Amino acid sequence: MALGSSAPEILLSVIGTCQDLEATPSKLGPSCIVGSAAFNLLIISGISIIAVDDEPKKIFDVGVFAVTSVFSVFAYIWLYLVLAEFTEGVVESWEAWLTLVFFFLLIIFSYSADKINSFFEDKKKT
Repeated sequence: MALGSSAPEILLSVIGTCQDLEATPSKLGPSCIVGSAAFNLLIISGISIIAVDDEPKKIFDVGVFAVTSVFSVFAYIWLYLVLAEFTEGVVESWEAWLTLVFFFLLIIFSYSADKINSFFEDKKKT
């Protein structure tokens, strides 16, 4: 859902950056990201809450939920470290590559947590 609602802003930011790589980056990229994040946080969460019945829902697969929660908190800490502590106001290429590696680690850990949960669910049934 987040990728689908953020894809136009991300593509707009990438196109704006790639048009002139030597120029000073515009404020369009960060503005798109913040606006998209605000939309995802407020509108999509609100619609999801309205869409469920009055009966409270329970999360049965807390493994993936926990992995995503930990990585979300880590992402904010990492962003602060990159922009304020390591190289103030500049993102070096090693920081960008490491951020991309963290994304793939998130996918791997989430997939692993889901497979572990499926294993234990199947074991309970037998």
